[in-house]
Amino acid sequence: MEDRRIYAVSEVNQYIKNLLEDQPGLQNVLIRGELSNYKVHASGHHYFTLKDEGGVLRGVMYKSSAMKLRFRPDNGMKVIAAGRISVYSRDGAYQLYCTHLSADGVGDLHVAFEQLKEKLYREGLFDPAHKKPLPPFPKRIAIVTSGSGAAVHDMIRILRHRYPLAKVLLLPVRVQGAEAPAEIVGAIRYANRWQLGDVLITGRGGGSLEDLWAFNDERVARAIYDSEIPVISAVGHEPDVTIADFVADRRASTPSNAAEIAVPDVKELLRGLQNKSGRLTQAEFNLLDRRKQQLQYLADKRALTDAMAIFQDRRQQLDYLQEKMAAIARMQLEQRYRRFGQTAAKLDALSPLQVLGRGYALAQSEDGSVLRSAKQVAPGTQIRVRLHEGELHCTVNDKRE
Repeated sequence: MEDRRIYAVSEVNQYIKNLLEDQPGLQNVLIRGELSNYKVHASGHHYFTLKDEGGVLRGVMYKSSAMKLRFRPDNGMKVIAAGRISVYSRDGAYQLYCTHLSADGVGDLHVAFEQLKEKLYREGLFDPAHKKPLPPFPKRIAIVTSGSGAAVHDMIRILRHRYPLAKVLLLPVRVQGAEAPAEIVGAIRYANRWQLGDVLITGRGGGSLEDLWAFNDERVARAIYDSEIPVISAVGHEPDVTIADFVADRRASTPSNAAEIAVPDVKELLRGLQNKSGRLTQAEFNLLDRRKQQLQYLADKRALTDAMAIFQDRRQQLDYLQEKMAAIARMQLEQRYRRFGQTAAKLDALSPLQVLGRGYALAQSEDGSVLRSAKQVAPGTQIRVRLHEGELHCTVNDKRE
């Protein structure tokens, strides 16, 4: 027991680490698994666990390798990790030192495309309410694309042919490679800052997904969204779809189609003007014909052919009104006569004289006051008694109350 060597913990960990790193098959290994516990440290290093049905393996991707990722790893994602197996001496645990991470089953670019598309959609960058209308007759058109590609020559040719009145300004940029997104963003912002166009076209010719990737960059998408100038996205061919297509105010199937969308066809405009001119001329002729007919109608009027006709008509109308007013006056007078007779009959029925006619008499004092009670007189008082015919002057001999 005394002859056996005693190792320190760190020595054992280092020994095992050397053993693993001496195995060529573990120094460039590909491992398929599902991501879990994925974390990004403040230092920029990525820490995760790979797992399958039978086990788990810790992994780390240093910042220098993580910066090359084209998509955002997430828990539950199936991936293929490349790297080497070694031991982290401090913990005595072996782990994967990952140098490359790719999505299993689909390409990295496809995953990155779908992730960015979902992110920008949730933020509202694809909202139709934000899209600006294109000007019907633009005076200036700014094109952000490669200055040497076939696409720009096709666009300029079509713009000059369809609408030579517009001024075309080319802002040449790289449309492929790592530097392309920054140049495209810079050109879009420059065009907006100096208001170089009424409409802006950005795009390039066709190519692979990797060739078109500059237009799937988040920086380019946000620059298009923030543009005050309406933007037409013209990337690739009809089947090619990029993030820029979703954010732009209009999407064109090809660069040539973008030029057709941006401006009207001057020949069509001329034909339309000629058509409107012909319709306007015909409308004026029709209006003149109607005015002639109205003039002839008025000229044939009796008021113009017989100057006294209107006076005769008015005189006849006046006679008719006089007769009508006289008839109304007579009718009203008769109604008033009838009402007067009815009222007089009612008053006559209420007259005291009518009562006297039925045999009654009216007693009055000497001053004409009507006597209603025996208390009003005393024996020897002179009174007057009015009959239906005549009046009696009497002396009260006696009274009975």
